Amino acid sequence: MNTIQNYPIMYGVSRLSELDVYLFKQGNHTKLYDKLGSHAMEHEGKSGIYFAVWAPNAARVSVRGDFNHYHTDAHPLKLREDESGIWEGFIVGVEQGVTYKYHIHSKFHNIVHDKSDPFGFYAEEPPKSASRVWSLENYEWDDHGWMDVRHGHNAHNAPISVYEMHVGSWKRKVEEDNRFLTYRELAVELVGYLKEMNYTHVEFMPLTEYPFFGSWGYQVVGYFAATARFGTPQDLMYLIDTLHQNGIGVIMDWVPSHFAVDMHGLINFDGTALYEHDDPRQGYHPEWGSIIFNYGRNEVQSFLISSAMFWLDKYHIDGIRVDGVASILYLNYAREEGEWIPNKYGGNENLEAIEFLKKLNVSVYREFSDILMIAEESTAYPMVTRPVDIGGLGFGFKWNMGWMHDSLKYMSRDPIYRQHHHHQLTFSMWYGFDENFMLPLSHDEVVHMKGSLINKMPGDINQKFAHLRSLYGYMMAHPGKKLLFMGGEIAQFAEWSFERSLDWHLLGYPLHSGLQKMVSDLNALYSRERALHLFDEKREGFEWIDDRDYGHNCISFIRKSDIPEENVYVVCNFADHTRENYCLGVPYEGEYTEIFNSQSHYYEGWNIGNTGSLKSEERVMHGRPYTLTLTLPPLGVLYLKRDVDKNN
Repeated sequence: MNTIQNYPIMYGVSRLSELDVYLFKQGNHTKLYDKLGSHAMEHEGKSGIYFAVWAPNAARVSVRGDFNHYHTDAHPLKLREDESGIWEGFIVGVEQGVTYKYHIHSKFHNIVHDKSDPFGFYAEEPPKSASRVWSLENYEWDDHGWMDVRHGHNAHNAPISVYEMHVGSWKRKVEEDNRFLTYRELAVELVGYLKEMNYTHVEFMPLTEYPFFGSWGYQVVGYFAATARFGTPQDLMYLIDTLHQNGIGVIMDWVPSHFAVDMHGLINFDGTALYEHDDPRQGYHPEWGSIIFNYGRNEVQSFLISSAMFWLDKYHIDGIRVDGVASILYLNYAREEGEWIPNKYGGNENLEAIEFLKKLNVSVYREFSDILMIAEESTAYPMVTRPVDIGGLGFGFKWNMGWMHDSLKYMSRDPIYRQHHHHQLTFSMWYGFDENFMLPLSHDEVVHMKGSLINKMPGDINQKFAHLRSLYGYMMAHPGKKLLFMGGEIAQFAEWSFERSLDWHLLGYPLHSGLQKMVSDLNALYSRERALHLFDEKREGFEWIDDRDYGHNCISFIRKSDIPEENVYVVCNFADHTRENYCLGVPYEGEYTEIFNSQSHYYEGWNIGNTGSLKSEERVMHGRPYTLTLTLPPLGVLYLKRDVDKNN
């Protein structure tokens, strides 16, 4: 027994069983957060904190913190005798909230580090970097109603429309030194906004603790810690709980592709490349200046899978968007020839990482079958969203980056030239059902001098808004789940900046508020009309009417339900001319009604379209027995539906 300032340390106390150690070493432990890190315990009638950390190449490890005035040697941990590489000890009298770090002497090169806890649940607010002793058990969830039915909200046949956002810049208190909104404040303002906008889900850019605010959360040090910038872990739980009580699912960005170089983090943790590769051709990310995980090390697999499981378990997260999957899959990602090491077959696939991703998805879906695992994967790697047992990676959904790039490139062109690039509209349907896709218009497209969405559009101010309205109308009708980054719904002119609030004052101008209303209405329509979401990743949910009218910059198609009367007929006119007497082939006779028009005056459009019922005539068009004669608004998208009541 060792003591300082009435905080004795006791050995022989452990939360780890032999099975825990075995699973950890095999890469199959999925809940390490219950075992490693700091945990309140009682032992022999004494209350205190149990500390455990993996540092197999350390010669000595001690805990230094508030309680011992950051003394480096007062509270040494003891190395377990089972070759696990885990150091542990029980310090009596330590209470919740105190800060601490692990003081690690390596066996090699006299390296000494002070490290934050890889399994810490909470930390000091950056730029401070110590971990905090913190319990997650004293929050009472009130989202049972949501949790009981969320399988329906996350299903492949459900409407999923996601609002992607960066918590630190969505809205700020400008009058209070431009400070962030807290998690608790967001539980009021954000929840109300998402309901008004009819979003089904919100996706938070990473909330795992990170040192540099300018990384947007994508260079992580705390894989089990909610960032302290916006409040306590319980405050984040309250935000998620409130979202759930209001019927809104929560997706979180998670970054297992790389981690921050900050020395209090995982890098060179015990004086060796413990979590990473030693060779920079494998362990250093040249594009992001960060460190790549060693997916071939079993303990690292246990660490990462436990992190994903942690957010699903302790925070009731409904989905995880896995960042940078392409950089995980390929050994030569962002590297020139000679800067990477081929796999054992001479190829560029990271075989160990591929097995890790499969194990990750199998593990989380086994425990939480009703959640979303979403891959941000930018290549044509096959079967990303197919089951592991048939050779896939096992994700639920994949971001359709090809659709995003092609659509934005097409929309950025002057309409006079679009006929020569018609394939950029139609190509997505050649592969559109190879994966379970989500269509993103994400944060990546409105940063780094790429310009905002509204400023990508050609023409004068009125034309820019017409183009953007038509893009959103096309997106919501195209097969695939939907995601829009914050600011896009109000047509923010400025590129997104993590350092300031969105330009909410723009809603004082009719064009901006009209676009916002249209996005809200589109979300509601997407949820209400089964044909627009039921078969989002199945071929039976889509049928071209005419994909070859490049001369008019027009495409038309049917979004199909399992009930033909519910089908929605979509016509997109990406030319800047009104098309009078435009003929559209339809399969059924009767009357049709325009249920959406992106150029409606309700959205500050040009009020060109079709009022009242449109009656089909018996005339073959587009291989179908009946024809509708329409007025297509310039730069406009129409949704039509057969009027069942009038046709019975």
